[in-house]
Amino acid sequence: MKILFISRAYPPIIGGIENQNYGIGHSLSKIAPTRVIANKSGKKNLPVFLPWVAVKALFIAGKYDVVLLGDGVLSSIGALLKIFYPRKKIICIIHGLDITFARKKSLLGKIYRIINIPALKRLDKLIMVGQETISEAVKIGISKEKCIFIPNGIDPNEICQDCVSKDLEKLLDIDLKDKKVIFRGGRFTKHKGVEWFIRNVMPKLPENYILVAAGAGIAKKTAGDENYYPACKRAVADLHLENRVKLMLNLPRPDIKIIFNACDLYISPNIKIPGSMEGFGITAIEGAACGRVVLASNLEGLKDAINDGQNGFLLEPGNAKIWAEKIKEVLSNDSFRKEFGEKARQYTVDHYSWDKIAKKYYDVIYALS
Repeated sequence: MKILFISRAYPPIIGGIENQNYGIGHSLSKIAPTRVIANKSGKKNLPVFLPWVAVKALFIAGKYDVVLLGDGVLSSIGALLKIFYPRKKIICIIHGLDITFARKKSLLGKIYRIINIPALKRLDKLIMVGQETISEAVKIGISKEKCIFIPNGIDPNEICQDCVSKDLEKLLDIDLKDKKVIFRGGRFTKHKGVEWFIRNVMPKLPENYILVAAGAGIAKKTAGDENYYPACKRAVADLHLENRVKLMLNLPRPDIKIIFNACDLYISPNIKIPGSMEGFGITAIEGAACGRVVLASNLEGLKDAINDGQNGFLLEPGNAKIWAEKIKEVLSNDSFRKEFGEKARQYTVDHYSWDKIAKKYYDVIYALS
C-alpha cells in the first residue's frame, strides 16, 4: 500500500497536532511506502500552503493507493480529490476541535460549517482520536459508520529521560527542598482547567505544593480556543500565589521533558466548556510514560487516554474537594508513586507506542483497499 500523507501542522512547530502528525507519518513510513507533504512553518504559512498542496495533490494523488489527511482543516482538499479521483480512498484524522469549531459563532466558524463539515462527509473514513469526538461528530450529521476510534500515540524514547530534582530546580529557579511539584502541560486554554485549578484547588493544598503550568500561548488572531494565559496570570495575582505557581510560556521541548521526568505528579484538570473539548489528552499519556502518577478529569478524550487504575486516575471534573484530597493522598506516599508510576509507564508503552498505533492505522487503510 502506497500512502500519501498530507499534514498542515508539523514540527519543528511545537504542539499536540504537530507531534501527532509527525508520529503517525514517521511510524507509517516504517511499515509502508509513505510520502509526507507537510507544512513546517506554522499557521502563518497556511494561506500559502493550503492552495499549493491542493494543486500538488491533484497531480500526484494518482500514484498512491490512499491519501491520509492530518486533520479536518484539510477536508476540503480531500473533497476536491474525490472529484478528480472518485475511486481513490481518502481518510482524515479528526481531533476534537475539528468538530467543535463548526459551532463557533464567528465568520470562520460559519465558513467551516459550510465547507469543511460537508467535505468530511464525502471522505471514505474518519479516524477519530477520541470516542467523545465520534459522539460530537454524529450530532452534526456525520455517519457513525464512517468513524473509527484510534488513540494518539507517543514515542517513549523521545519523552523519557533521566532527570533529577536539581535539573528541575535549575529550570524553575526555585529551591525544591521539602517541596512537591505538580505539573500541567498543554496550551493555555480555558477547557484545560489551569485557571480553575489555580483558583479552586491550590488554596486547598499545603504551602509546600508547587504548581508548574507550561505550554504554548495562542495568538490573538488564531482561530479556535481563546488564549487563557492572561487569565491564569490574573488568578495567580488575585490569590497571591506567586511563590507557589509557576506559569511558563512556550518552553522548548527539552525543558518540557525535564519537568515531565522530574515532577512529583502530573495533572489534567480539564473542565467542561461548551464549544470546546479535549479530543484525547496526549500530555496525560506522556506523563504516564515518564513514570508519573497522572490525575485526569473523567471527561471527553481524557477517558480514552487514562484507564482508571492502570496508567492514572480519573476524577470528577470541577470538584475541587476531590481533587485536593486525591493530590494530598498521592503526594504523601512516595513508595506508592514510584510503584504505580512503573506500572503506568509499562501500560502506556504497551498500549500507546507509535509502532502499535501505526499498525492500527495501517489496518484501517488496508481494509479500505
